[in-house]
Amino acid sequence: MTASRVEVYGVRHHGPGSARALRAALEDFKPDAVLIEGPPEADPIVELAADPGMVPPVALLAYSPAGTGEDRRAAFWPFAEFSPEWQAVRHALATGAQVRFCDLPAANQLVPLTDEEPVAEGSGDGPDGADEGIRLDPLGWLARAAGYDDTERWWDDVVEHRHGGPSPFPAIAEAMAELRARVDARPEESGLPAGYLRREERREAYMRRTVRRVLKEGHERVAVVCGAWHVPALLAGVPAARDDRTLRGLPKTKVAMTWVPWTHGRLAGWSGYGAGVRSPGWYHHLFTAPDRPVERWLTAAARVLRAEDLHVSSAHVIEAVRLAEALAALRGRPLAGLEEVTEATRAVLCEGADLPVELVRERLVVGERLGAVPERTPMVPLQRDLRAEQRRLRLRPSALDKEQDLDLRKPTDLDRSHLLHRLRLVGVEWGVPSESRSKGTFRETWTLAWRPEFDVELIEASAWGTTVRGAATARAEALAGGAGALADLTSVAERCLLADLGDALPTVMRALADRAAVDTDVAHLMAALPALVRALRYGDVRGTSTGPLHTVVDGLVVRICVGLPAAVAGLDDDAARDTLGRVDAVHGALSLLAHEGHLERWRRTLESMVARPDALHGLVEGRLTRLLHDAGRLPDVPDRMARAVSVGAAPARAAAWVEGFLSGGGLLLLHDDALLRLVDGWISGLPGDSFTDVLPLLRRTFGAYGAAERRAIGERARRLHAGAGAPRPPGDDLDEARAAPAAATALTILGWEGAR
Repeated sequence: MTASRVEVYGVRHHGPGSARALRAALEDFKPDAVLIEGPPEADPIVELAADPGMVPPVALLAYSPAGTGEDRRAAFWPFAEFSPEWQAVRHALATGAQVRFCDLPAANQLVPLTDEEPVAEGSGDGPDGADEGIRLDPLGWLARAAGYDDTERWWDDVVEHRHGGPSPFPAIAEAMAELRARVDARPEESGLPAGYLRREERREAYMRRTVRRVLKEGHERVAVVCGAWHVPALLAGVPAARDDRTLRGLPKTKVAMTWVPWTHGRLAGWSGYGAGVRSPGWYHHLFTAPDRPVERWLTAAARVLRAEDLHVSSAHVIEAVRLAEALAALRGRPLAGLEEVTEATRAVLCEGADLPVELVRERLVVGERLGAVPERTPMVPLQRDLRAEQRRLRLRPSALDKEQDLDLRKPTDLDRSHLLHRLRLVGVEWGVPSESRSKGTFRETWTLAWRPEFDVELIEASAWGTTVRGAATARAEALAGGAGALADLTSVAERCLLADLGDALPTVMRALADRAAVDTDVAHLMAALPALVRALRYGDVRGTSTGPLHTVVDGLVVRICVGLPAAVAGLDDDAARDTLGRVDAVHGALSLLAHEGHLERWRRTLESMVARPDALHGLVEGRLTRLLHDAGRLPDVPDRMARAVSVGAAPARAAAWVEGFLSGGGLLLLHDDALLRLVDGWISGLPGDSFTDVLPLLRRTFGAYGAAERRAIGERARRLHAGAGAPRPPGDDLDEARAAPAAATALTILGWEGAR
């Protein structure tokens, strides 16, 4: 290799200064072949980078097409517009130079490392540390040698913020050569895993082999773009025979290669990406706005704040620019960096407030954006089907969280809901439904955010089918076949109805009916019922046939009512609390179902249970009493509470009874002075030791109420102690004549016209 025929450019991945300097160097060198650090399997699809539909950030994705789940391995090679490698690809395609990737093939890299050992700790703290510190963080060593304590700050000052001047690549190559000379002379002292060192040796051997092949093909001006650390290894005069021995017999696996959209957030170091940068948004700005970057950045920050109705004038921007430049001058920086413009934003544009600064950080510093790939990019059929569905339903993927409200009475919104539920079935969580949505209504709220790994999940899910509907159907049938509990089966049935998977329902319903018929555990039956009731309600709302579900629900309700009295006898505290949750869930489900026969059977069951209070835990008895009181089925609730909290009752049981009775909310105490007097008198009459014992239970009960509710209960209790002659709070008097129209309207809405 001679310098006149081969130029090696050592870059830092995803650096705007490196990208700009590399573009200038390539324009000056005019190579007829450009080799780029990356998987050579991507050579057949590299020309897609010139397609107008290819919009960075994007990534090369290598994956194993065989196997599913943990057997599948995948790797990404991301590119932003400000990545030097991306600029090298675009330059080569624009000038007609041959472009290839020269790293070790993905087929070899996706084979797991072997002989790995822990890396020695405490080895990269400074110039006196072990050599692995240099290998793992060479830029950090150079930064410390230059007197910087921040690697990013040093690199920004010497490379990314540079405009014009001589090419930085000779200096970078010289610096890397010095560092490599130190670590390569003592490989046995590296302290790094043996598998890692072998992998790096093979990568560099393959890069050298690729350079030789390109030269042998007759190319006269070859440019090699790689990580700066590899430059000395590529320029070293290593014999070809030695590289051949290094690469002989490498294990490999079958891989496929494609392009996928990427995001700026996944280019950030905090995302866990090893070659990540501190601020993708700032770097993108530096690359796309080389002239007056500080002024343009602060103007954009002002635009973000104004969009949120915050007052920011032109004078604010001017003063912020002056402050940023003054800070840069004081710190000896060639250009105000992200730290300086952020401080200026906080001090001037945001007037010291942190919340607006966080807004600017989210919108500009990260600068989240989602790339795009052209239609002719290689994809599995499932990916293509999803893209077609996204276009049909006008659901455009976005890297930012986006709220999507759906009205299920509209055909398009209903189809959108079906698509999102089907994707969740196959493991692609593009949309997450809001937990606050009402059950059985015509509305759904989703939070949509596209993540790059969804493409890998779609590839994995393609084992289930070639369309989203087909894959979701096959997945639902498999889940039904492998369900370990009745509640799991009811959940699958509910998801099938939400996703409109009529083809899967017969299989799921057969498995559900068979399991429900033989399961005798009342707890299992109670856990299964709510999902089935929701499924029935969703079916009514969506117009989906739910006939088979009615039969299963009818059977479950009967079996729960028959088995519940025996199941709640003799419970300890933990079991009683679990039962309380299941009782509430079944009660809410039957109320939602609004089937009078089932509700009447359930209430009679509860009445039979509270008729034998000695067999019930206090928590359960109190809760059942409250449910029946709310339904108007117990006329003697004050007497029952008086007995439960009487002097003869154990304080712990009395506290549990009160907790169960009040767990549905404290409004009852606000409107029933008799019950409030009973609770207040019981608490006031507790001996000191007993009060200490029951205090945690009371705090748990009343702590679940809102602050306004607790305050109102306290006011009521204060008035009880003050006596009947105590002044009433202002506005507490009720004008029945004025309240009558509002009460009549409320009764009409509730369907209780006859109660007026």
